Amino acid sequence: MQAWFHESPYGPYVAYVLILAFTVYIFNAVFRMGRLPILKEIIVHIIMAIGCLVLLLLQLDKLPIIQCMSVAVIMMLMLRGRQMYDKWRAKRGGAEAAVKRTET
Repeated sequence: MQAWFHESPYGPYVAYVLILAFTVYIFNAVFRMGRLPILKEIIVHIIMAIGCLVLLLLQLDKLPIIQCMSVAVIMMLMLRGRQMYDKWRAKRGGAEAAVKRTET
């Protein structure tokens, strides 16, 4: 995959889009505390887009930036799935406990 990003004529563009998408997802999942005003939101995303150019240069210099970011995103999705499962399990357990209390 590293070779394709380096050798393909579309490789740098695809790599930049992937890096930007991963960066935006990680920012929204980890660092966002609340909604910002629209102008500040635009400024933050422009600065992220500029910062992704640095990551793109590192990716094109044969460092595994996309692979590392994809592992981070996969781990975050697994954590999100686990949280949703625990919430579902707690709701279901609470409902079962309420039914047991009414039966006794």
